[in-house]
Amino acid sequence: MMGNPLLGVFFHWLGGLASASFYVPYKRIRGWSWEIFWIVGGVFSWVVAPWLFASIQTSDLVGVLARTPSDTLFWCYFWGAMWGLGGLTFGLTMRYLGLSLGMAIALGLTTVIGTLGPPIFNGTLAELARQTSGQVTLAGIAITLVGIVLVALAGRAKEREVLGGGRDEAVAEFDLRKGVVIAVFSGVMSGCFAWGLAAGEPIRQLTLQAGTSPLWQGLPVLCVVLAGGLTTNLIWCGFLILRNRSAGELVGRQRLHADGASPAAPGRTPLAVNYGLAALGGTLWYFQFFFYTMGESQMGRFGFSSWTLHMASIILFSTLWGFALKEWAPASSRTRSQVWTGIAVLVGSTVVIGLGNMLAG
Repeated sequence: MMGNPLLGVFFHWLGGLASASFYVPYKRIRGWSWEIFWIVGGVFSWVVAPWLFASIQTSDLVGVLARTPSDTLFWCYFWGAMWGLGGLTFGLTMRYLGLSLGMAIALGLTTVIGTLGPPIFNGTLAELARQTSGQVTLAGIAITLVGIVLVALAGRAKEREVLGGGRDEAVAEFDLRKGVVIAVFSGVMSGCFAWGLAAGEPIRQLTLQAGTSPLWQGLPVLCVVLAGGLTTNLIWCGFLILRNRSAGELVGRQRLHADGASPAAPGRTPLAVNYGLAALGGTLWYFQFFFYTMGESQMGRFGFSSWTLHMASIILFSTLWGFALKEWAPASSRTRSQVWTGIAVLVGSTVVIGLGNMLAG
């Protein structure tokens, strides 16, 4: 399959920008618990947006999915559910290991598992490694890991400078053994999204046969994979809603303190604004994979490298958002120089991977 790898890299950058930006609207939501705004936004991320855009941009969406083999649907759904578990445990990784070590382990594993998992499973990795184009692409993946570590270390340095020093102050609940176990679990499970997309190849073929443009062939796959992610997140958020008795927030009731005496967030809940912000944030979240599938369609035989481009772009634009929001303002010039070096390495890695894909064309 021919494509335009440089255009693919650009699409992956757009996806990374969308992923790095989706939480910005969530920060403006008032009077809602995390589980409320997360599941409301998630309905747009995992249900509304996938089905809406797939219905608009592809032909015979329902017919394609109806003709898809049941085992394909199962594995797409299953890997989506496993990815959901990884996302839910990522916060615990930061809690027990801190920013630098947590990011390095979790995101590093996510990148490796998500990128190399499909070609290893399909038995094509050794063949790719013998080709110049494959070697260049694999080198780009390695450079991405270096960039992840550099950005993570810069984040750790900023954390120490802001909080005044030692490990205990920076990571109050530091627990190496527990943190590494959770980080490995989170990293491996988060990489399962790429496995779900790879399992959806029969759906892409049926979509093309139905007359859909190759650029949009991955959108129906997202409908199935994200249904798995919805299931995992819905179960967890449902548990939190029951435990915290926060369901009333959906209709404007104020959250109470644990003793039930008074609202935990005084003031009227702006329901219309909250729903609008959750819809915006959820749709932005979906757009990361909307552009991901577009980018993947342009990467030719090395479509597996799309996951690395995706992760590199997310970290790149998340860090840039941090500068825009003045999160790096308290850091020293040395630390800021270090994070800019990491950004440069990540940008360079995407160029190297794009070059590898071009050589394969």
